[in-house]
Amino acid sequence: MKIPEAISGIVGPIRAIRRDIHAHPELKFEEFRTAELVAKALHAYGLDEVVVGLGKTGVVGVLKGKASPNASSKGRMVGLRADMDALPMTELNSFAHASKHAGKMHACGHDGHTAILLAAAKAMAADRDFGGTVVFIFQPAEEGGGGAKAMIDDGLFERFPCDAVFAIHNWPGLRVGEFGMSPGAMMASSNEFEIVLKGKGAHAAMPHLGVDPVLVASHLIQAFQSLVSRETKPIDATVLSVTQINAGEATNVIPDHCVMKGTVRTFSLEALNTIEAGMQRICNQLPPAFNAHAEFEFARNYPPTINHAKEAMFAADVAAEIVGESMVQRHVEPTMGAEDFAYMLLEKPGAYIFLGNGDVGGLHRAQGHGLGPCTLHNPSYDFNDDLIPIGATFWQLLVKKFLS
Repeated sequence: MKIPEAISGIVGPIRAIRRDIHAHPELKFEEFRTAELVAKALHAYGLDEVVVGLGKTGVVGVLKGKASPNASSKGRMVGLRADMDALPMTELNSFAHASKHAGKMHACGHDGHTAILLAAAKAMAADRDFGGTVVFIFQPAEEGGGGAKAMIDDGLFERFPCDAVFAIHNWPGLRVGEFGMSPGAMMASSNEFEIVLKGKGAHAAMPHLGVDPVLVASHLIQAFQSLVSRETKPIDATVLSVTQINAGEATNVIPDHCVMKGTVRTFSLEALNTIEAGMQRICNQLPPAFNAHAEFEFARNYPPTINHAKEAMFAADVAAEIVGESMVQRHVEPTMGAEDFAYMLLEKPGAYIFLGNGDVGGLHRAQGHGLGPCTLHNPSYDFNDDLIPIGATFWQLLVKKFLS
């Protein structure tokens, strides 16, 4: 693997920025300090335009290549996205750059994604050895806030009409520096439901005088699983999980109502439509058979993240030039996790790319707590700084080839 000198020479300062962001995590739509840090760096690198406050706390930097000094809209334009927000978790790490704010932690590597994109911006601004225009998108609120949609609704692609958009996410389980992408589904849709079952309270010793909503809930759970096994295509992976059942206050009282909550994950909108319609139908028809009533609410959060085939394979070719074909998985296994970059892929062609962070044993630092230092969303996680030059090199080559 050959890292350009322009990138290897800036890894130290960029690593310091990454660790500063890690030490000062900010939750969704609260990334004011991080956004200010990013904007200040982009100005220092000499970008042609820096926009702050897009999607509330988002930052966009624009860099024009030598072949398009006036950045006319006639030239090609590519968008590169990094997320900036942290998670509402308490960090258990004890290293010097651990979170200074209890209950807030960069446990998903967004600090690293931001650092990689800053390194790429600094290196590309130094030589501008590409045609067209690069749009560096630093997005807020990926963790449940829909920051990508907020930036789009705020005019992201009207102001910066990208021909394609790409994003990187570090991925534990892949070897350090290994790339993974796939044409089609990369991550699932994220959806939540809540069902309020209304029965009739009674003494637990005299159940015949009431209508037991807990019993009805147990039948609903089994009926819902038939939607997965019998109404969606067997090759179209679907998850329907009831994760909460809340009812009653006393062991000798049948409650008058029960609340059920859970999640649905699918890789296609077709499967999602089938599941939602089926759950509504079952809630309408099954509880009345027990003299109960159900109120059903279904919230669609993030759509599935679906890569465009051409752009995914283009990204794979770029990665292979850097790390070799043996370090590129062109049909990586998708995950049932969700990602709001999906909104950008609904607007523009593009691809979402995994970059290996190492195995869960955490070769880049000592073992910690829980599931280990590499696994996402755990209190011992830390981004692997060895990925900064690899990711920045990938962005630089992708831009050069895409805009040629």
